[in-house]
Amino acid sequence: MTTFLFPRHLRLTLLSGAALALAACSFDPNGEPPAMPQPAHYGAEAQPTQTVPAQGITQQFVVGAKPVPEWWKLYQSDALNALVDEGLRNSPTLAATDKSLAAAREQLRAQIGSSMLPTIDLGGQATRNRALAIPEAGPNTFLYNIFVGQLQAHYTFDLFGASRLADAALAARVNVQAYQFDAARRALAANIVTAAITSAALHAQIETTERLVTIANDQARDTQRRYALGAVSHADQLSAQQSAASLSASLPGLKQQWLTTRHALAVLLGRTPDAAPDDLDLAQLHVPEQVPVVVPSELLRTRPDIQAADAALKAAAADVGVATAQMLPSLSLSASMGQGGFSWPVALSGAGAIWSIGASLSQPLFHGGALFAQRRAAVDTYDATVSQYKQTVLAAFQNVADTLAALQHDAQALDAANIAARSAQGIFDETSGRYRLGALPIASTRSSEQQFRNAQLDEIRYTSARLTDTAALFQAMGNPPLESGPSATAAVPAVPAANVGVSN
Repeated sequence: MTTFLFPRHLRLTLLSGAALALAACSFDPNGEPPAMPQPAHYGAEAQPTQTVPAQGITQQFVVGAKPVPEWWKLYQSDALNALVDEGLRNSPTLAATDKSLAAAREQLRAQIGSSMLPTIDLGGQATRNRALAIPEAGPNTFLYNIFVGQLQAHYTFDLFGASRLADAALAARVNVQAYQFDAARRALAANIVTAAITSAALHAQIETTERLVTIANDQARDTQRRYALGAVSHADQLSAQQSAASLSASLPGLKQQWLTTRHALAVLLGRTPDAAPDDLDLAQLHVPEQVPVVVPSELLRTRPDIQAADAALKAAAADVGVATAQMLPSLSLSASMGQGGFSWPVALSGAGAIWSIGASLSQPLFHGGALFAQRRAAVDTYDATVSQYKQTVLAAFQNVADTLAALQHDAQALDAANIAARSAQGIFDETSGRYRLGALPIASTRSSEQQFRNAQLDEIRYTSARLTDTAALFQAMGNPPLESGPSATAAVPAVPAANVGVSN
């Protein structure tokens, strides 16, 4: 039996390749998200099962319920539903994000096709050449033609998963864009709802403030006449004038906020600012009575931002595998067949048949430490992505905790403001009745109406806050999870599993 001995440098190369293969299979991250703490409740204080009743409505927190896909319909406003539907259809920003996602999917398909399948090309060549003469053969030059037609094939065997891991990394990044598209779509709906509610509340505040300005101006004019008659002091006259001017000064800023909100809403809908929609009637918006509260463990599957961070983690893990696989041997196979000759008859005859087949094997030996540095960089990037995932989860928990606390406090503040407004209205009604009977002067009626209108302003503000914070909580809950994966990623082609220890 004959024994073959490999040269020392070849043995070292094969041994280093085997060691790196074992290292790749053993030490590459698997891309699974890190375990996160599961708090008993989101906030610093245990959340109640419901809010205090405000304006006759008690909001209930349904713990363990699934998120509501089209939650804005719970406000029971056809006008609001129409605005959201229009924005989701016509928003240029959302359309651009959708097209960017479609482009990313096509790039993934292109990369999978070029990396996992052989390439086959058809080529033809026809040239006329002039060669220098050979002095011993005579002074004439040589003129000749070459005709070649070939079918060429090339394939690189993905021995250690470099191509498949690169495809997996790109597929994960496409998933990141898909989840970001979901998040952008939900954020657009939430922004439209918030802008519509805010615009309606500002409109109501402007109407109430204009009434307050009218009352203050009337009071200032009466005080001016009484001062002229010597019935009040100059200080009383100046004080009434100052109150009326202060109220008038607050009105332009309020109108500016209102117009800015309307312009923003128009752009969210895909309109120009001059085509801003009419304001909704704040009184016609019904605050949803039941609000889902997803448990923390399930929130990791429902929030698009957390899902995007998870996909980014898988992409970073696959990048580590790619950097590892690039240190290992690479095997390529190429073949070609065709016809060729110095004339068309010869090129097309059996004598013109040409073919070739070959294989190449390469193993990186020395790249100045670049390959090891690239792998360390990939590992550091993966570690950073793990930390970013953790921060995304913590920020999501905080977002839910803040909105839950806001809804509780909104209900408390709105209940108090509602009681104050009803009491102030009762005082105003009684004072007006006594004024009509001649028992009280007009100044008393104006004073009681001012108190009522100011209490009404507070109630409008807290009503708006409750409606918008409810929208924020629905937004914070995310999307209902689908067993087959996110709808936005359904069109992403499958990537074959890699044989290096990184899974996707």
